[in-house]
Amino acid sequence: MKPGIHPAYRPVVFRDKAADFAFLTRSTTTSDKTVEWEDGKTYPVIDVEISSQSHPFYTGTARVLDTAGRVERFERRYGRRGAQ
Repeated sequence: MKPGIHPAYRPVVFRDKAADFAFLTRSTTTSDKTVEWEDGKTYPVIDVEISSQSHPFYTGTARVLDTAGRVERFERRYGRRGAQ
C-alpha cells in the first residue's frame, strides 16, 4: 500500500438506537460524537438506522409476499401480452 493516501483504520462503535444494540469494530469512518465503551475507553460512535438486531430478515419477523397471487391478479385484470 502507498503510504499517506489511505484513511485511518481505527476502532469505532456502531449503535442501533431502535434495537438498543451497539458493537465495536474497526472502520475508516469518522464521527464527532463519542461514547464510553464497556472497556472504559472512549470511541467514536456512528448511529445507524438498522442492524442485524432490528432487521426483519435476521430477527425472523420477515413477511413473505404472495407474489404469485399478485401476478395472477395483474394478468386477470390487464391480460397477458403476447398470448394471442
